[in-house]
Amino acid sequence: MRSRKHAERHVTARISWLRAAVLGANDGIVSTASLILGVAAAHASHASILVTGAAGLVAGAMSMAAGEYVSVHSQADTENAELAKERHELRTDSDGEHKELAAIYVSRGLEPALATQVAAQLMAHDALEAHARDELGITEALRARPLQAALASALSFSVGAALPILVVAISPPAVLIPGVFLGALVFLVLLGAMAARVGGASMLTGALRIGFWSALAMAVTAGVGTLIGNAG
Repeated sequence: MRSRKHAERHVTARISWLRAAVLGANDGIVSTASLILGVAAAHASHASILVTGAAGLVAGAMSMAAGEYVSVHSQADTENAELAKERHELRTDSDGEHKELAAIYVSRGLEPALATQVAAQLMAHDALEAHARDELGITEALRARPLQAALASALSFSVGAALPILVVAISPPAVLIPGVFLGALVFLVLLGAMAARVGGASMLTGALRIGFWSALAMAVTAGVGTLIGNAG
């Protein structure tokens, strides 16, 4: 009887792109819907509202991509600097690095003799990888990937921003404001639930959290737009 290979899949491998994608989509829906609501509450024309939404989509996507790229690239630079330092230490003080790695395993519960043996075997296989993972906390699954994060943010923001714009395009002027508000809220609740499911968290908690704060942001923006419109 053949033994079946035990396979586990963990959500940590998806953290880097999931965070950027959820942040982008959420920001796309919230910022564009809030922008539309603020302009609509100030009594702008239907055409002006559509133009405002489209401009918000393009500007927001570019801003998200640039911000995410710079932020994640800073993390990547830090990781590369730490790895370069570790390479130097492995070349100049291999014995000291072996003792350091063994001490880490002892602190995690291994007997000193076994920790020394494990450290020796792992360093013989790939010394830099062993120290990156167990000393620095840097793994391949969680490495910073600036370009991937930037593209995921820009794309997800664009998709999210397109949703309230679509609601504007199909909504009669009389129900545009409630239509955009409710439509965006539904999209956001679904996004929160889906993101929580992919991340292995509670779907209800994710949906309620994103729904509450997003509704608050849209309501405040619509209120400001109303005040400006009435003042004008």
